Amino acid sequence: MTLDTTQLDRYRRQVRFAPLGEEGQRRLLASRVLICGCGALGSVVADTLVRAGVGFLRIVDRDFVETDNLHRQVLFNEQDAAAQMPKAIAAVQRLATVNSTVELEPVVADVNATNIRNLAADVDLVVDGTDNFETRYLINDFAVATNTPWVFGGCVGTEGQTLAIVPGETPCLACIMPAPPPASALPTCETAGVLGPIVNVIASFQAIEAIKLLSGNRDQLNPAMTIFDLWNNQVRPLDMAAARVDDCPTCGQREFGWLEGNRGSATTTLCGRNSVQISPTSSEPINLPALAERLGSVGHVTASPFLVRLLVDDYQLTIFSDGRTIVGGTDDPAVARTVHAKYVGS
Repeated sequence: MTLDTTQLDRYRRQVRFAPLGEEGQRRLLASRVLICGCGALGSVVADTLVRAGVGFLRIVDRDFVETDNLHRQVLFNEQDAAAQMPKAIAAVQRLATVNSTVELEPVVADVNATNIRNLAADVDLVVDGTDNFETRYLINDFAVATNTPWVFGGCVGTEGQTLAIVPGETPCLACIMPAPPPASALPTCETAGVLGPIVNVIASFQAIEAIKLLSGNRDQLNPAMTIFDLWNNQVRPLDMAAARVDDCPTCGQREFGWLEGNRGSATTTLCGRNSVQISPTSSEPINLPALAERLGSVGHVTASPFLVRLLVDDYQLTIFSDGRTIVGGTDDPAVARTVHAKYVGS
């Protein structure tokens, strides 16, 4: 396969970079990527990879656009926030105007043990755009079980870190952190805030590692976890070579509790949102029009093809077609479950 004239012209500045070249660009055009989460990090990575000519991008996100996303989530605008568009849908609509030759697939869903095999079965790489460690450990389980590379990233305030993980060659996430850190020990974007520049830095490092992997330049991967503190002007690489653990439960003993659904919770407190997501216990889709009609008698209801929103008392419930509900107005999972049971059902 060689690049045609149109492709060569579009990507000529990349092709002229000798370590990539035409062969690397050809590989990018043939590659397939899953981005889990299209908020801050995910939107920047998606934008970069689409512009670079990655052939297929599946973007999965469970959330919708809000005004306070716009200072750091580059694919969205005020109209998306006003319409409260699902992020995956809004992202693909924007990206299609950037590079119409890339195949884009939006999925409005929560990445969990019931669907990650289908979402990631046909991709060459998974990129972490999530905001919680439960999903990252799930991605790590899937990656090790299927020998699929993935790129970890996270940031809050003006600090962040990123690492490329290649099963069988590098330490996995469980080698580095055998268990998720306690939620109470971690700052969030609500408690610590977040500035846009750290998002762009971390996402750019994720994107270049993705490009190296996809273009056949795996030997150029950064072997270190790179940690940034932009406010204090610090960049610190942590050598991961010694972090690999032979008896690691995941990559050593091949125990996949997250992937098998034996670990993880049915509720997730959403970063900076005073909201809790409740995951469904059934895989059956929700009949949104029927639900909207039923809820109309208890509060103010708005509906779209993607979700139903109920404003009642001090809460805002957003119900998606896959059965997930985001309960706004509380960060207490117990309260959220009570509100959900009261209006939507248990």
